[in-house]
Amino acid sequence: MIALIQRVKRASVTVDNAVVGKIDQGLLVLLGVEREDDADKMSKLATKVMKYRVFSDENGKMNLNVSQVSGKLLVVSQFTLAADTGRGLRPSFSCAATPDQAKQLYLDFVNFCRQQGIETQTGQFGADMQVELINDGPVTFNLQV
Repeated sequence: MIALIQRVKRASVTVDNAVVGKIDQGLLVLLGVEREDDADKMSKLATKVMKYRVFSDENGKMNLNVSQVSGKLLVVSQFTLAADTGRGLRPSFSCAATPDQAKQLYLDFVNFCRQQGIETQTGQFGADMQVELINDGPVTFNLQV
């Protein structure tokens, strides 16, 4: 399971010209689910995302996590993160989870974060989405479990 996280000042997701998810300060989480992923990997990755210290403390050091800055999450499904790009000039998605498996783990990830008290907005699974963000820093990390 893969989460590409970006520290943002604000971010939103639009589907069919309607905003379906929107946050101010927090993390935009692009979430990729692979075939071998399960509930255990999901909870480990969600915990890592929520506890990852990427926000600045009073000394300008990255020491604070999203909840410590009263930040929010915007979680967007991103199956292309599971691409194998090691050969040729076209990605292979043989490692990606099936749509049903990916959707369930995506929804479980979102619910897990909400249960931990983090306000969590979402995109729309499987939709053609337009994602807008102001990356703060820029700060971007690729987390995997």
